[in-house]
Amino acid sequence: MKKLVVSLMILGGVLVAQEISTISVHGVDVPIVFEKDTSLPLVSLQLVIKNGGSMEDGNTEGIAKFTAAMLGEGTKEMGSTAFAEELEFRAISLGANAGTETLVFELSSLKDQFPYAIGMLTKLLKSPNFSKESFEKVKLMTLGMLSSKESDFDYIANLNLQKILFAQTPFAHPYYGDIKGIKALKLKEVEAFYKEHMVLENVIIVAGGDIALDELQKMLAPVLSEIKQGKTKEMSYFDAKSDEKEIVTFKESEQAYIYFGAPFYMKSGDEESYKAKVASFILGESGFGSRLMEEIRVKRGLAYSSYSRTSVGKSHSSFTGHLQTKNENLDDAKKIVKEEIERFVQEGATMEELAQAKRFLLGSEPLRNETLSQRLSRAFFEYYGGFALGHSKKQLEKIETLSLEELNNFIRKHNEITKLSFSVVTKRAKP
Repeated sequence: MKKLVVSLMILGGVLVAQEISTISVHGVDVPIVFEKDTSLPLVSLQLVIKNGGSMEDGNTEGIAKFTAAMLGEGTKEMGSTAFAEELEFRAISLGANAGTETLVFELSSLKDQFPYAIGMLTKLLKSPNFSKESFEKVKLMTLGMLSSKESDFDYIANLNLQKILFAQTPFAHPYYGDIKGIKALKLKEVEAFYKEHMVLENVIIVAGGDIALDELQKMLAPVLSEIKQGKTKEMSYFDAKSDEKEIVTFKESEQAYIYFGAPFYMKSGDEESYKAKVASFILGESGFGSRLMEEIRVKRGLAYSSYSRTSVGKSHSSFTGHLQTKNENLDDAKKIVKEEIERFVQEGATMEELAQAKRFLLGSEPLRNETLSQRLSRAFFEYYGGFALGHSKKQLEKIETLSLEELNNFIRKHNEITKLSFSVVTKRAKP
């Protein structure tokens, strides 16, 4: 076991230490992102599996999400009901979820119940309830959820946008799969997915609360011993497409659902990411006061709301946004979105917009560090993104000194966001 990094901060007059350490299991050094917080007698832990999310679905669309759902069914020996009752009796929360890049086990409990909670996690990892009965139950629930998505127009518009932006990549498919694929899914495929991705080389531990690091490491040893060694791989990366396509889906809708997107050429770790944060806030991420909201809602009354954002990750990046408007205003709304984004790239932000962005981003920082969960989440993403602990604070310092000229040079450089594609759900016009 070795300690790699320590970051200190003062929150509410209390000195808080965040650390990155490791624990060696079967010769594999598993990283631990940790913060001790004695303000409440609680302990929380996340067991993060890299390369275990939906981008690993391959030809079996929805299998990562399906596997996570089955991991919520307890163990084979106890079954879902008895397992859940044991957790509930001791006020322990234990579950799993799959994101785009990761599969995550989440565990939290009172301090005095944490040893028992760790024991339950160990049982789950050793013998997940991959039974036929559990499989059919999750399949039925998934099919019901997918049936409801057929009338979820936001879901449809967003999914079709992803199909345009990330055609022929893992991000072009529905993360929950589709009805046909889930009906054809076999239990052995779920078991194989879990076995392939659940390897020590993929594990990151994120933990904190009223517990010492060395005590946590001792508790983790039997948990991690249940995970076999295996192979990991480099994560693939995909840019969004720039060929400006459009998909229109006709539904009996009283509103037009407009989703739009374009490439954003920036990768995780880019030194100018703080500029992207400010530019995105000004253009469409800040809600009221943002450029798109002002032009589309306030000045023209075409939509109740309009948002856009840039997304920069380890596996993909893009610029996306959405709004709703009356069906008859569809063409006008699309035209204004395109014009305003082009104007933003050409003319940049104003001094007033930059000052407003700085006030919010700097002033709201304490609210983003109030809870242990928020702080651990930030520390994890700093580590996961390849940064040192404290990177977010340094980004804020750069935002504070950012000049309008620097910001607008950055905005002009990223004219790829004008290469807009649209996905629309609307009512077919009467002939």
